[in-house]
Amino acid sequence: MTHYVSITENLWIPLADGRRLAARLWLPVGKPAAAVLEYMPYRKRDATRTRDEPIHHWLAQHGYASIRVDMAGSGDSDGILGQEFLPAEANDGVEIVAWIAAQPWCNGDVAMLGKSWGGFAGLMTAMRQPPALKAIIVVCGGDDRYDQSLHFTGGAILCETLWWSDAMMLFNARPPDPAISGDAWMAKWQARLAANPPWLAEWLEHPHRDAFWQQGSVNDHPGRIGCAVLAVGGWADYISRSVPRVLSYLATPRWGIAGPWGHHYPQDGIPGPAIGFLQEVDRFLDTVLTSGPGFADTPMFRAWIAEWHQPGAMHVTQSGRFVGEAEWPSPHIQPRVLHLWPGALAEAAGADVALMYRGPQTVGLCAPEWLSQGVPGEAPMDQRADDGQSLCFESAPLAERLEILGSAVLEIEVSVDQPVALLAARLCAVAADGASLLVARGILNLPHRESSEHPAPMVPGQRTRIRLTLPETGYAFAPGQRIRIALSTAYWPIVWPSPAPVTLTLHTGASRLTLPVRPPRPEDAALRPFDPPEAGPSTPITILEPSRLARRITHDILTGEHVLEVEGDGGFLGPGRRFRLDETGTIQGHTIRKRCAIRADDPLSANFSIAQTMEFERGDWRVTLETGTRLTCTADTFHLTATARATSGGVVVDERRWEKTAPRLLV
Repeated sequence: MTHYVSITENLWIPLADGRRLAARLWLPVGKPAAAVLEYMPYRKRDATRTRDEPIHHWLAQHGYASIRVDMAGSGDSDGILGQEFLPAEANDGVEIVAWIAAQPWCNGDVAMLGKSWGGFAGLMTAMRQPPALKAIIVVCGGDDRYDQSLHFTGGAILCETLWWSDAMMLFNARPPDPAISGDAWMAKWQARLAANPPWLAEWLEHPHRDAFWQQGSVNDHPGRIGCAVLAVGGWADYISRSVPRVLSYLATPRWGIAGPWGHHYPQDGIPGPAIGFLQEVDRFLDTVLTSGPGFADTPMFRAWIAEWHQPGAMHVTQSGRFVGEAEWPSPHIQPRVLHLWPGALAEAAGADVALMYRGPQTVGLCAPEWLSQGVPGEAPMDQRADDGQSLCFESAPLAERLEILGSAVLEIEVSVDQPVALLAARLCAVAADGASLLVARGILNLPHRESSEHPAPMVPGQRTRIRLTLPETGYAFAPGQRIRIALSTAYWPIVWPSPAPVTLTLHTGASRLTLPVRPPRPEDAALRPFDPPEAGPSTPITILEPSRLARRITHDILTGEHVLEVEGDGGFLGPGRRFRLDETGTIQGHTIRKRCAIRADDPLSANFSIAQTMEFERGDWRVTLETGTRLTCTADTFHLTATARATSGGVVVDERRWEKTAPRLLV
């Protein structure tokens, strides 16, 4: 049944301390309904309007009261957004859920839906167990704030954290809309600008997984989740490793979907195929709210098994299929061990041969973006250039198809000549013509080999057993392909390099790669197919200036510097360089410039910079925001420079500059 929909552009949700949060509401005309809440700080009136409208309108058409709320300090909501994922954020979420459940248009049942920060918000709110919250749908939301939120991976600093810090400095500088906040908009804006430092400075002060990160991480407190969970993600998005993880340890009714996509809602998933995700949400809520048949016979975990495609920097769609597992971990996954020989992977263990490797700092330039958002140029390129600078082990051509689902595990015995060293491992499928396709990658800062809470330096020269678990994935190696594992001690510009060049010695005899092999099963063919993507009506927009994207790698032969530059005029945060939201008349614009540079022989030459601008305009209201962030280092110190400037009508409202340092503590 399709319902008529009424839309409230803005309503206020009162909180106990007197603050008000701004919301947008889509209601099915008729009797009270279950409510679906999306709660995040990305501005429901303008910045995410084009994404919100098709989702929430569709949900209302299908009988749900759908509401989109801006967090405190964002959009038109009161307050200051002090950091990400703070307890106050989840506490506000509990109040919002209770308020929604008490409204005459709600039947008392509330579910939360969210992607990325919105997914984290759902998990953190669910940990507070508000009585009316019956279910959460978590898309691209991690269960570990330290390792799955654009900060660290395996104890190594993600370079993407610079972009994330600069992006939040830019986002937090956005003003309330005068059309909603009235004359108070300027005072609210100035208060935000005065409390908007670069968050990266605080993140660098917590390089280990201490209480700063443990707060709000679901994997530390799985028993606190008491409602049903639908966890969704895509293999091209690093956060999606949380999908099988949460299935493995939650005790509540739970289902998971992992597709081929990047950091997207699956109805818009890139690389495709996209799926009818909103129909899956409807089926899930039918089951958990009304005990309906929506998810009857739906396996706990539905996962995409990808097949070979020619590697390249733009990848729109994939070949493959979805399979289903009734439980996770699955008893059907069988470990297959391949032993490391000099240059080879073999079924039997070989002699203990010491292989010495000292690679350049430039390994990683063929890598995809860590947070893939479907932007041209983000997909992994042919890995041969990186493979040629790595320590590689390769199987013989496969005689038959080999499908994997889950995490490959690398167990190796190594020694290094430095107390701090990185290990990057890439699992690749190699075609007969030599093309190398990235299947999975994992990174470990070796001092974190036992614990990220209590890391310990490596003892130079001491032989040490290392276990590196690669993120979960699904892939089918075809007959004739080779399996390659490529190891390096640098992975730039994905993670920040170690303080000094590293010589690694690997001992082959006790080193092995274990693959999670999933034999095809007859019931795979009976898996219910996903519906085609559906969505509600789009927000009408007018493109005023088209997007422009550029991405290039250069090598200065005289200086030895390798540089990756990314230029985006629109495309990242909007459909054009400048575009108008026709319903409100608001014009938005965005540009980004990113530069990552390093010399092959010197990890201390690493420097990473981001510069962004954002504009809002409607009639006489004209706001321009500019931010910039740069990180460099010495052997024992990080040096952070950040700038922010805000103007209204061409007049400077606020301008700030920060110079921060942080010690390098085993990173």
